[in-house]
Amino acid sequence: MREWAYGSGMPSSARTAAREVEANPAFRVAARAGYAANGILHLLIGGLVIAVGFGAKEDSDQTGAFRALAAAPLGAAALWALAVGLVALGVWHLLQAFAPRRLTLWSRIGRVVTEAPQGLIFVAIGLVSASVALGARPRAEQAAESLSEGVLSWPIGGFVLGAVGLAVAGVGVGFVWMGLRRSFHAKVRTPDGPGGFALTALGVVGFAAKGVALVIVGVLVVVAAVTVEPDTAGGLDGATSALVALPAGPILASLVGLGFLAYGVFTVFRARYARLDA
Repeated sequence: MREWAYGSGMPSSARTAAREVEANPAFRVAARAGYAANGILHLLIGGLVIAVGFGAKEDSDQTGAFRALAAAPLGAAALWALAVGLVALGVWHLLQAFAPRRLTLWSRIGRVVTEAPQGLIFVAIGLVSASVALGARPRAEQAAESLSEGVLSWPIGGFVLGAVGLAVAGVGVGFVWMGLRRSFHAKVRTPDGPGGFALTALGVVGFAAKGVALVIVGVLVVVAAVTVEPDTAGGLDGATSALVALPAGPILASLVGLGFLAYGVFTVFRARYARLDA
């Protein structure tokens, strides 16, 4: 297969600027700070999931984590720091998707499909963090239910929502697979010795737990599409509630929460060991 130089239709100055930003040492530091911010966010979510498992009335998702942080001393400053880091990480993923480099056509498509959605999601979460710092109090669960209701009002809304649910569940399966296969090693330089073993263990547990949560979210969205009940659809908070409702639910929710804590610690260390040229 011939190699395809992405961006041949872009002005040369734009291509050059994109690569210069990607290679800028200060921006790489910002991207690593973004991994740390993402890790802290997952630590907050893990704590909330465990708390909900034991009966707390909290939103165990990103917006719940941001609101909890806003209530802490210096919470606004911490939210702004998270916002800057998460947006920087999102821009980094977008550059990884679109910055011109010589790749085969299918490799380029694969890179865009995997990197671009991550970039958009991190930018969006960073903006939510900034909005909470400014005083907004969004609730992701209600937003997801309202969005699902709007989609279900379309003539083919059920099929669209079902496809979204299957896609989310597929991403969750991918996370579980990455954890079990330890394929995250391709993006992280694992240190030698006990530190490397601990980092690998955190990655396996963390990726698997996050994957399970995403699979549950996807299943809930599919159920909402099949039953035409938008209240069934939701995000991480809905997935936690679904877990708690099961037999031994508090224990299951706590295990998932611990997995999120493991993923958070792994991602904080990823700030140090990430392969930014991968």
